[in-house]
Amino acid sequence: MPDPFQQAFLRSGSKVQEGYGSMLVTAVGASTEWGHMMKLLSNDNMLEQTPLQERLTEAATFIGKVGLSVALLLLVILIAFYFTGHSSTSGDAKFRAGHTNVTDAIDALVHIFSISVTIVVVAVPEGLPLAVTLTLAYSMRKMMKDNALVRRLAACETMGSATTICSDKTGTLTVNQMTVVSSWVAGKFIVAQSDYTDEIMYTLPASLRSLLFQGIVQNTTGSVFPAKSSCSQDELKGHERQAVEVAGSPTEAALLWWGLKAGMDFEATRLESRILQVQTFNSATKRAGVAVQDIDHRLVLVHWKGAAEIIVSMCSKWIDMEHLQKDDDSQHFPGGLLMSAEKRREIMAIIDSMASSSLRCVAMAYTTVEREDKETCNRGTWTLPDSDLTLLAIVGMKDPCRPEVRAAVADVTQAGVVVRMVTGDNLQTAKAIAMECGILEKGCVDELKAIEGATLRSWTDEERRKNLPGVAVVARALPSDKLLLVETLQSMGEVVAVTGDGTNDAPALRKADIGLSMGIQGTEVAKESSDIIILDDNFTSVVKAVRWGRSINFNIQKFLQFQLTVNVTALTVNFIAAMSSGDVPLTVVQLLWVNLIMDTLGALALATEPPTDELMQKPPMGRHKPLINYAMWRNLIVQAIYQVAILLALQFRGIELLHLSGETDATTINRTVIFNTFVLCQLFNEVNSRQPYEQNIFRGLDKNHLFMVIVGATLALQVVMVEFLEKFASTIRLDWQQWLVCIGLAALSWPIACLTKLIPSIHRSKS
Repeated sequence: MPDPFQQAFLRSGSKVQEGYGSMLVTAVGASTEWGHMMKLLSNDNMLEQTPLQERLTEAATFIGKVGLSVALLLLVILIAFYFTGHSSTSGDAKFRAGHTNVTDAIDALVHIFSISVTIVVVAVPEGLPLAVTLTLAYSMRKMMKDNALVRRLAACETMGSATTICSDKTGTLTVNQMTVVSSWVAGKFIVAQSDYTDEIMYTLPASLRSLLFQGIVQNTTGSVFPAKSSCSQDELKGHERQAVEVAGSPTEAALLWWGLKAGMDFEATRLESRILQVQTFNSATKRAGVAVQDIDHRLVLVHWKGAAEIIVSMCSKWIDMEHLQKDDDSQHFPGGLLMSAEKRREIMAIIDSMASSSLRCVAMAYTTVEREDKETCNRGTWTLPDSDLTLLAIVGMKDPCRPEVRAAVADVTQAGVVVRMVTGDNLQTAKAIAMECGILEKGCVDELKAIEGATLRSWTDEERRKNLPGVAVVARALPSDKLLLVETLQSMGEVVAVTGDGTNDAPALRKADIGLSMGIQGTEVAKESSDIIILDDNFTSVVKAVRWGRSINFNIQKFLQFQLTVNVTALTVNFIAAMSSGDVPLTVVQLLWVNLIMDTLGALALATEPPTDELMQKPPMGRHKPLINYAMWRNLIVQAIYQVAILLALQFRGIELLHLSGETDATTINRTVIFNTFVLCQLFNEVNSRQPYEQNIFRGLDKNHLFMVIVGATLALQVVMVEFLEKFASTIRLDWQQWLVCIGLAALSWPIACLTKLIPSIHRSKS
């Protein structure tokens, strides 16, 4: 039973169709029903990490633990060497009990501690958070141009991990412009012409037309307004749509246009009767009703419209054209014939035939109530009669698929993302639209490919997990069905993206990994609950968001490969050098310079790589795939081994190899060459990191001008560091021959990268 206390209240945004009265404001802001809903929606765990964040956290934690462990191990070993072993380069003990003073011992311990700190600085991937932020911010700006307004930054990268998209039909897959293309009125089929003019409608008996027009006008939330260049009602027949303007939902607008083209006068029809009570349409009942009092008669008429099969199930009679007298207006409300079981099956077959042609079927019916009986009822609790109705008409409306949707669905399907359509239309209509869009194959006979919401609800949890992988269409779905679908798919390990536009979609939008609301048709509650707003309500924009999301994941993977190569190389070189000589070739200042310049500018360079077509030819990352795959480990390890080899060779034999034996600053020059070679190796490896899988590492480089500018700027800063900041960086100026040696050693990483990619890769074999 409805709660009488709740019926006394009007919600913010409610529409008053007629009448007048005084209202008392009882709540505003967070205290309203809308405010309570937003509180509930905001109570979820917003700190929950995205799939990429989970992987990055795991990677950063592991790297940090390794670096800290190595630093502590080195600290213990160097202290032990200092006090007990031969720790000087000459092989003598640095510490001698009774001979080494306290100041020298403290200086030595501070130096050892600084070496350990250097190891920690090297190991911790400081540039990783910056790379993530830069990538997300850059992509967010670019996505705006593709009609995707990102409300939650992390949603950008989550979109790239999406394994399934649960999409609405109306306005997203279709153009959201309903048009009546066929109808069944009083036992006769009427096929609309291209200009929507139905000559047969003008030949219907006046009593039947009056009933139809009253049901259209009074049982609607739409309106009709004169256009700027208005014309008379007689001129409307066969005239262009510009004669009047129709406001309302696509379904309401289509019905109004259908009536107008049949000669309906909206304002006159509305004035002929008075509305007594309204039952608005909702997604649960799939119907709407209105009770009107005819001014000239004692009867109260109740008009119903809604999903065809639901309205037909409420009917016991139907109107047959052959039993109506076309010119007899004495019978203002035509009676109907009893609907036999055979006739009911025939009508349902008509509905199925329309639905199989991807038409949305809306039925109209009516019944009468004695005015005296009506007035004895309490209007606040009176329920509109919903049985023993007389069927007036079945209207078939078409909302055609967007022309570009089929290609977009094909692209996202090729990318390994499953598209599921969730709609309130009946099963036949939903299947037909899904076939037009490419979600279902034409001629599909698998019953589990397309199901109704009631079937989804009736399944057990185990049955849902078993059957859902094959489900592509959910018809006659309630908003709660969408939430149930999301929860089940997530429990199966899927990364779920959901589109929605209604207030009732808010829980599903918030529960999904990525909630996509519609910018045109979407309600404010839906937008507030979503992560991304699709500004043009177009499915192709959803696919573009997937493309950008994958680009984000890929760019972060590339930077992580680049960053780890730097860290592994510096960590290994410093550790081995410290263990062998008690000192490190790369100082804290130099490593901080690398972190500041290489990581920051490197992050910016790799984070701004635009998406490529190849990204949509690979399966999604999902929740459980590793962040660094086999191919990236292969590239990383080979580059790190090469860099470690040349840097250690310079560390231990650099003076001889560079012919510096007679130089007064031989050690400083050698260390400067090591530092310079290390930085230049990272510059060349930055180019390698752009293409982890392609042998042509220069592919697309000419299109990314920002990348080339950043690499050039980094090289210029390194020249300044070596040539002009000698005291600050503990370096010395190098001559042109030494610069050529550094550049030559670093440039060898390019052919090495090409040869490395000849090693068989699991990634390639799978793709």
